[in-house]
Amino acid sequence: MVNNRLNNLTQKLRHPRGGAIALALAAVTLLPACSTPQREATAPATPGTVATTTENVVDKTAQLLGKTVTVRSKPINKLGPSTFTVSDQKFFGSQTILVVNATGKPFVLPAEAGQDVQVTGTVRKFVFADIEREYKLGLQPNAYAEYESKPAIVAQSMALAPTPGELTSDPKKYYGKTLAVSGEVENIRSSNSFTLDEDKLIGGEDLLVIHTVPNPSVKEGEKVAVTGVLRQFVVAELDREYDLQWDLTLKQKLEAEYTNKPVLVATGVYPSAIPE
Repeated sequence: MVNNRLNNLTQKLRHPRGGAIALALAAVTLLPACSTPQREATAPATPGTVATTTENVVDKTAQLLGKTVTVRSKPINKLGPSTFTVSDQKFFGSQTILVVNATGKPFVLPAEAGQDVQVTGTVRKFVFADIEREYKLGLQPNAYAEYESKPAIVAQSMALAPTPGELTSDPKKYYGKTLAVSGEVENIRSSNSFTLDEDKLIGGEDLLVIHTVPNPSVKEGEKVAVTGVLRQFVVAELDREYDLQWDLTLKQKLEAEYTNKPVLVATGVYPSAIPE
């Protein structure tokens, strides 16, 4: 079963959807050895996504209504199995925004306080009766009275959004999960591999990223967003699954540096427009 999933992933990686968008989230089920399948709400974002902040969703609701946006924020409060709130905590008194999971799959919020999530979805004014009629989520009306007619994001895709340093310092809790990671391209190691710089977390290391053809064009120093699945770096497995075409010198060098360390197997690499 694992091999079938890996083969399916390989085919998807070799034939990605076109379109330069700020960020996309890919539906991936890739399992490292001894992991448990995790089926969470993830799906490709549509072209035309607007990368913005939750503050803008509140302040510029009229301009954003009906548009697909991507926001990155810390979850504030879980209201039910399919709903939670987010807010720009750096802005004092910032209004929380309701996120409705309309993907049809569960999304597990991070257990740790301070962990970001990335949400891509449509901005609309929350009307309880309309949401229930359209998505049949079984929401309890009393829990949503304060959000009625206020801006909400009906999510099409969601993912954990850790920093490169969070992944390299404690990778085990992220293995096998679909992630949305942004960072600066630090070092291009080959035509299909590069590292993301970690400059925020003390003790964090740069994160190795690999992808397959057709190659996204990245430059050192460029801020990019990468979507993909984290796994352990085992060069023989990766080469067998993705035909990376690394020469022996590069294989030996990367093997010495990264064996059993985390690597992000990318399903998408895009210019990052997510506000800091």
